Amino acid sequence: MLAQEPILRLGFFLGILGALLVAERLAPWRVNRPLGARRWLHNIGLLAMGSVAVRLVVPAAAMGAAFWAQSREFGVFPALGLPLWATIPLTVVLLDLLIYFQHRVFHALPWLWRLHRVHHADTEMDATTGLRFHPVEILLSVFIKMAAAVALGAPPEGVLAFEILLNASSMFEHAAITLPPRVDAALRQLIITPSLHRIHHSERREETDSNFGFNLSVWDRIFGTLRREHQGRLTLGIGAYGSPRDQRLDQLLIQPLRD
Repeated sequence: MLAQEPILRLGFFLGILGALLVAERLAPWRVNRPLGARRWLHNIGLLAMGSVAVRLVVPAAAMGAAFWAQSREFGVFPALGLPLWATIPLTVVLLDLLIYFQHRVFHALPWLWRLHRVHHADTEMDATTGLRFHPVEILLSVFIKMAAAVALGAPPEGVLAFEILLNASSMFEHAAITLPPRVDAALRQLIITPSLHRIHHSERREETDSNFGFNLSVWDRIFGTLRREHQGRLTLGIGAYGSPRDQRLDQLLIQPLRD
């Protein structure tokens, strides 16, 4: 499984990204997006650099950590003697909760916000925005997931399922698509939809500090961070980093160093 993990993740990534880019043409979110596809190279470039950094620093990443814990029967799940059919969904749900809190911390601590604001500085939104994270943030996130996989004694199958789901949900919720109102309302009861997540990318800080979930919307409901509608006109991005030049790959890489 560890040997096939990159192929599985790449296959799902390309398939979901391609499907969402088509959906953005068929059912578009009708807002002005002057840069459009010209941002794709820079957004995907950040992901590529982050992926290379992970493979160089921690090649096996969270999957490797899960195999290590499994081989030593280390962690909460083995201690409780839970069967595989229970630990796979528990792994997905608990790692999703972890990412919710990680997201809140990256907003709360100034030095982490400098990294995370690279993601928020996108003045337009489409599926590639869900890939736009600074390589250092990607590395930090991998270390956090590795620690969680070991602490839980999470099964590798559960970790792989979560990684694929996290990647898919990140692209979906950033996609420039419009869902039928009834479909959107129904999906919101379970997951974060594009219309819900756009509020999180508002220039208004009180709206940015809401809707932290990446997959399940239940965490925002439980912890009081759910915002269903935005106020007035929705303006995306961060004003100080909103020029076309700021969207270039070289500027995105050095943005955390800028005041």
